[in-house]
Amino acid sequence: MKVLIVNNMAPFLWGGAEELALNLQKQLVIAGHGSEILRIPFQWEPATQIPSQMLMVRALELWNVDHVIALKFPAFYIRHPNKTMWLVHQYRQSYDLYDVGQTNLPLGKQGEDIRTLIANADNEAFAESKRVFTISEVTRQRLKKYNGFDATVLVPPTNDPELFLDGQAGDYIFAGGRINQMKRQHLLLDAMTQTDPNVKLIIAGPPDSPADGDSLRVRVERLGLGDRVKLDLRFLPRETYANYLKKAAAVAYLPYDEDALAYVTMEAATAGKALITASDSGGVLGLVKPRETGWVAEPSPESLADAMNAVFADTALTRRYGDGARELLNSLGITWAKTVETLLQ
Repeated sequence: MKVLIVNNMAPFLWGGAEELALNLQKQLVIAGHGSEILRIPFQWEPATQIPSQMLMVRALELWNVDHVIALKFPAFYIRHPNKTMWLVHQYRQSYDLYDVGQTNLPLGKQGEDIRTLIANADNEAFAESKRVFTISEVTRQRLKKYNGFDATVLVPPTNDPELFLDGQAGDYIFAGGRINQMKRQHLLLDAMTQTDPNVKLIIAGPPDSPADGDSLRVRVERLGLGDRVKLDLRFLPRETYANYLKKAAAVAYLPYDEDALAYVTMEAATAGKALITASDSGGVLGLVKPRETGWVAEPSPESLADAMNAVFADTALTRRYGDGARELLNSLGITWAKTVETLLQ
């Protein structure tokens, strides 16, 4: 079978959705299918240009393809009679983020017209899909609330799990992944001013923009944390990232209302690492269970500092939380073989 994976493309930005598409392609080939990725350029600024980009995708026609798996807005508008939706997320600035004032859509009638257009086009795309899956329960509930469509949760498997085995606990907390305001690495830096002096932190990953990286560097200097915080702000080789994670005492990841379990936390659980997140971090909470797999802090420096101190206060307990994280992830039975079979039904 010839299977086309359809995803967005923002030049020089790479995150979980890109990893998902790449590894899905690899696993489809392993399963004996032909597979390619179609990456459709998408620029969300200025927001007034979003409708023209939606129209561009809707006008695309495909030949020589047996099955399409679409992942994100607006790439999922592409037409095909055998299209499966594996929804990473919609344009959240038109849905839940709009409701809490975190949107780039213009105020007034123009913004409302764009929201209406997006909702109507989304509904049409979901209705024409053969099957609709979401990557998490959070995404499923959002789709049900705003669009009235139900879906089946299909959690993406961990990629390259063998890279995260046989690690040993070190003397630092690791925070990996893309660097931006929504991932909230800055909260960890603020918390470090209130932790015990023995607490160390490594933040590593690619900034979404130069300003995102500069903001963390300035914060470290202003707070006087240079001797306890390491910033490795770049696109990391996979092995480098894995080594940082495997040698950590615990892994912190506290995005705002994440859609999924998240690769960072799944990889940490694979490595048997205790987890730290925030109470408003969304889908990540599916893996971070207080007194079982780690700590769920309030998104404040004080609460996060307590959790970070706890990592080193009782290292035996921290190791037990890491074992619990691994056991919880394994109990979910998430494998690529099952995932590919389900998507192609």
